[in-house]
Amino acid sequence: MALALLSGCLIGLGQAPFGWWIATLAGFVGLGWLQAGAGTGAVGARRAALHCWLTGAAAFALSMHWIVEPFLVDVARHGWMAPFALVFLAGGLALFWGAAGWLASRLRGGPVAFALVLALAEFARGHLMTGFPWNLPAYIWLETGLAQAAAWIGPYGLSAVTILLPVLSGAWLQRRQGARRLAALLPVLALAGAALAWPVPPVEAPDADAPVVRLVQPNAPQHLKYDPEHAQRFYRRAVEDTAALPRPDLVVWPETALPGLLEFSGAALDHVADRSDGVPVVLGIVRSEEGTRYYNSLVVLDAEGEIADVYDKHHLVPFGEYLPLGEVLGQLGLSAMADLYGGGYSAGPGPKLIDVGRAGRALPLICYEAVFPRDTRGTGARPDLLLQITNDAWFGHFSGPYQHLAQARFRAIEQGLPLVRAANTGVSAAIGPRGQVLARLALDEAGYIDAALPAALAPTLYARTGDLPVFCALVLLAGLALVAGRRFGR
Repeated sequence: MALALLSGCLIGLGQAPFGWWIATLAGFVGLGWLQAGAGTGAVGARRAALHCWLTGAAAFALSMHWIVEPFLVDVARHGWMAPFALVFLAGGLALFWGAAGWLASRLRGGPVAFALVLALAEFARGHLMTGFPWNLPAYIWLETGLAQAAAWIGPYGLSAVTILLPVLSGAWLQRRQGARRLAALLPVLALAGAALAWPVPPVEAPDADAPVVRLVQPNAPQHLKYDPEHAQRFYRRAVEDTAALPRPDLVVWPETALPGLLEFSGAALDHVADRSDGVPVVLGIVRSEEGTRYYNSLVVLDAEGEIADVYDKHHLVPFGEYLPLGEVLGQLGLSAMADLYGGGYSAGPGPKLIDVGRAGRALPLICYEAVFPRDTRGTGARPDLLLQITNDAWFGHFSGPYQHLAQARFRAIEQGLPLVRAANTGVSAAIGPRGQVLARLALDEAGYIDAALPAALAPTLYARTGDLPVFCALVLLAGLALVAGRRFGR
């Protein structure tokens, strides 16, 4: 059990802000060693499930400890839930890993079968019960050339490779003796060698007439964001940055940048449009329908200052923006943390493209939606860029904002599209179609950046096919490996 916990901690260290991918490989080697030595039969399956659950729990607890931060914004109201959030999140997500360990062992699959079943467990984690694919194993490769493989096989395919080779090494280390143990390291060494040898692509240079996008970062701490006195200061700061010369082609404000409801913010929107001097502005705001349904929305102010388009967030955060079984939990006095109006937010109809002037057509993503690879699809037409607005003040000051940025960079790689993200407290960034950060504003810094956007690449293989081919391949290969394991022994 101690080795399982240590392996999990090592796996977690591969995620931002650490980025120690070699530690993650060592952790999966340890997990493969444990799985191979768990034994057979019902007892072995239970032991394998426990080892995998402990490993997953340690990995998720270490890498996602920021989950306590939202509960500390209003300590009096939500602080008591912070430790439960970490325990239930880490332990709950680890159930997927425990189930994979139990199933592979119970069916007498070998290390290949176990690794592929664990990769399918990660796929399930990203899809079941609305999904939560935060910190997929693939993300450890972000600063290496190996990350570009996501353009072909997506994050789930790259995660499968990341799990498979070190698990094989761990299993062979368990079963071999003497000098043969050195040969057992070949799979993990091959993967590490590929990461070191695969060249990191050069930064995409924009054309001379490329559109310039301004990202505004007012840096409003969450506990002050809706305070009337401070809200005015943050608003004035954003307006001044919008009006700064020289003029860009598009201005983007972060999620819920205006603290009031859309239907009561006409004067503020007119002021923003006046100061933007004909430049389109995208900003986040809450809107309601008949005062009963509330939406976390993005609006586009066109060159005339009119609301040209509205996008409503459709992939909401459970317990943050809505409560599952809300009516039941509401009777117990519980509410979603970001719920300002009672009843939580309603989900929008789905993804759509918005016209943002010279920058072209953008696919909007509000905060959490950039975590989901599948949320960059579904519009029928290909956008010119991905546009994320977010309020990462909820995520604290250490790991959460950097992990959110890392996942946004992967969306750019997968789709071959530039991505711009305006974050309330950071990290705001312009990202090239191969995931490079072209310009950024540091965490907890107020200001703005102007960035010329490079053109989109040709549609990637993953952009054309999505996750289905990888899922089918994993199911087929896992099935074959399980059959082979039962027939020829572990």
